[in-house]
Amino acid sequence: MTKRIGVLTGGGDCPGLNAVIRAVVRRAIVLNDYEMIGIKSGWKGLIDLQTMPLDRANVTGILYRGGTILGTSRTNIFKDEATTKTVIDNIKKLKLDGIVAIGGEDTLGVAKKLTDLGINVVGVPKTIDNDLNGTDFTFGFDTAVEIATDAVDRLHTTAESHNRVLVCEVMGRHAGWIATYAGIAGGADCILIPEKPIDINEVCGVIERRHKRGAYFSIIVVAEGAKIIIGAKEKEVTSSSRIDEFGHVQLGGVGQELAKAIEKKTGYETRVTVLGHIQRGGKPTAHDRVLATRFGVAAMNAVHAGRFGVFVALNGKDVVEVPLSQVTKGIKTVDEDLYEMSKTFWGY
Repeated sequence: MTKRIGVLTGGGDCPGLNAVIRAVVRRAIVLNDYEMIGIKSGWKGLIDLQTMPLDRANVTGILYRGGTILGTSRTNIFKDEATTKTVIDNIKKLKLDGIVAIGGEDTLGVAKKLTDLGINVVGVPKTIDNDLNGTDFTFGFDTAVEIATDAVDRLHTTAESHNRVLVCEVMGRHAGWIATYAGIAGGADCILIPEKPIDINEVCGVIERRHKRGAYFSIIVVAEGAKIIIGAKEKEVTSSSRIDEFGHVQLGGVGQELAKAIEKKTGYETRVTVLGHIQRGGKPTAHDRVLATRFGVAAMNAVHAGRFGVFVALNGKDVVEVPLSQVTKGIKTVDEDLYEMSKTFWGY
């Protein structure tokens, strides 16, 4: 008997999403007796009954494409009982035997709640922030780091030419993995992350130490979620007052705040570059294509074996299955040892 399996992508777009979709569908073809249904616009597609067929033709040529052919949204189907009921009813209308949900903390959090209600769900971890518990790495992270590292490399030449301090703001709401990796790879003189509130005096001390030894430029990499200490309080910088359906504020602007503080305290000309959505766009790296493909195949294998309520994850070199409940246990923050190691190069 042919089984109907839905596939969706939720949350922010990410390089490698299409590679996962392709792998899930191609594995289903090999396993046989599956009809794959694409759910459009993330969980929203289960509210509006927006779907599309997923077959070999639809996934041909998408391995190297950025974004997602299914579209995405930040939709919380548990925001009220009526919406939840609509989704459950629509899953039955679509006669879905299971769902492969590709997404980050919020998307997989919804998957966990659906599992608790008896819906068959397998998750695939996705976030360029690399902050999901239970997996060593998520696909999309390597691509984001490559883009950020290239930007830092380019900023070096203009910073040195003009004797400026250049601040590069990268993504990272709760964890500074992108900032840490790109900062180390790009030779940044200071790396600032959400896990460690920013002490302006320490940052300016690093810059002034470089000037004293004759290096009249500095590169600072800062994650968008980094907090600045003002007085005895930590301040989170937001770009608007809007809050999404999962309660997240819109971050952005910490780079500008930092640059103003540096210039005021040191007198050194300071400029800001905000990478923003550039980090999400474009084709995935080879590493992310391979990881996304492995995740997609493993997710379909879990479906075929009837192992639901799990998400696939990278553990060392192996792809394993982890309970969806792991996602709700908090954020995976930057390793303390790695961050402390990066300080070897601050101002020296």
